Amino acid sequence: MVDNAVVESRISLVTLGVDDLARSRAFYEALGWSGAQQPDDEVCFFQAGGMVFGLWTALGGHGAPGIELAYNVRSPEEVGATLAEALGAGGEIVRPAAVADWGGTTGAFADPDGYVWEVAHNPGWTLSEDGTVHL
Repeated sequence: MVDNAVVESRISLVTLGVDDLARSRAFYEALGWSGAQQPDDEVCFFQAGGMVFGLWTALGGHGAPGIELAYNVRSPEEVGATLAEALGAGGEIVRPAAVADWGGTTGAFADPDGYVWEVAHNPGWTLSEDGTVHL
């Protein structure tokens, strides 16, 4: 564990696993959501207030349906430190911290009930002092 490390009580991203990304994106856009960012054919992100809402066709490598929560951090080193805190609190490491193909650092833990949280440092997203994340 890291001295004085505390996981802030916030959620950066909620991602839903979907069967058809184009159909799901069109649904949310028909509801009035705008400004979607789609870096590839597998994922799409919407700014949702101070957090991000994502649609992903390959959620956690398990396919749809599913849900994954995310906690973004301010540096690559914080990914491993946050995973260590989760482990120390009784969680299970699902994916150890590693450099991702999209350029950031990511890992994941499961809480005692099996809900998966991705912990990520995304150099392309701004994380404000108050913890809000912006595409």
